[in-house]
Amino acid sequence: MDKLRVGLLFGGQSGEHEVSIISAGAIAKAIKQNPKYELQLFYIQKDGLWCNPDQSALVLASGHPTQVADGGVFQLPIEAHSIDLWFPVLHGPNGEDGTVQGLLQLMQKPYVGNGVLASAAGMDKIVMKSLFAQAGLAQVKYIALSRWTWQQEPTSWCEHIEIELGYPCFVKPSNLGSSVGISKVRTRQELEAAIASAFSYDARILIEQGVTAREIECAVLGNAQPQASIVGEITFNSDFYDYETKYTPGKAQLIIPAQIPSSVVAAVQAMAIKAFQAIAGSGLARVDFFYVESSGTVLVNEINTLPGFTALSMYPKLWEASGIEFNQLCDRLISLALEKAHHSAAFRPNV
Repeated sequence: MDKLRVGLLFGGQSGEHEVSIISAGAIAKAIKQNPKYELQLFYIQKDGLWCNPDQSALVLASGHPTQVADGGVFQLPIEAHSIDLWFPVLHGPNGEDGTVQGLLQLMQKPYVGNGVLASAAGMDKIVMKSLFAQAGLAQVKYIALSRWTWQQEPTSWCEHIEIELGYPCFVKPSNLGSSVGISKVRTRQELEAAIASAFSYDARILIEQGVTAREIECAVLGNAQPQASIVGEITFNSDFYDYETKYTPGKAQLIIPAQIPSSVVAAVQAMAIKAFQAIAGSGLARVDFFYVESSGTVLVNEINTLPGFTALSMYPKLWEASGIEFNQLCDRLISLALEKAHHSAAFRPNV
């Protein structure tokens, strides 16, 4: 029986380019060990050019971004045409937001993970929170702002934010990952500066009420009947879980399983599946929560439709603790992608 040719797509044009390379290295190792698959590597440079498998292998071997293809117009390497199934490992904009998923769907090839709708909704925090609200999921209080709306009445908006949310609060671009562009503010001056900073990344932003809570995470796996993993907790000593804390070794700790009451675990798992279904998820996601211990309240924070996938990342670690090893997890995700394609009209030629 012929091997399934899997195209591992990594790198990309977002600020999470380096994380993608690390994730791809771990996944490539797992796929190579499975006799069912033949692996082909496709690296997307920061300038958006796709590299052929030989060039891509050089990048993965080095473990860091490398310019291996000369400038030119976008085109798919010739080897891409023989791929049976794609495994995108692209974090952030132009990779996790539905753009690449749309391209792969137009190729009419199965691909691992969430589709166009779920990817786009999961990346846009304002849309995501609206869908969560529609599903009846409890969240922190927030205010959504567009750049144009803010520019009309900045003083009035500051007053409104202070009355509705108070300090401290968090200012976030609507469409970025890995805590890029996020600020914690405690004064009017900090608020104005944080809003200006967030608008430099995106034309739409969120301001969220600060809460004293523990950061809880749950992994989801599946299509029509998704499963929730054991629940984990992130602890850290910095002021909040920012980019530096996430990606500097030793600055944050993963606690699996989270030391929380069984009733809270059950609530988190149920809410994780509900959040996944609210965005029409498929394949995988990591759902992040706030657990307000003083009141026993669980609040959904956000969903990540293509979470970090290094051997030490929370998503695979949660499944490992739930009984699914890293290699098995990669195999299961490929099976789910084939299952989704089999049941999807998008992959059936018109008759």
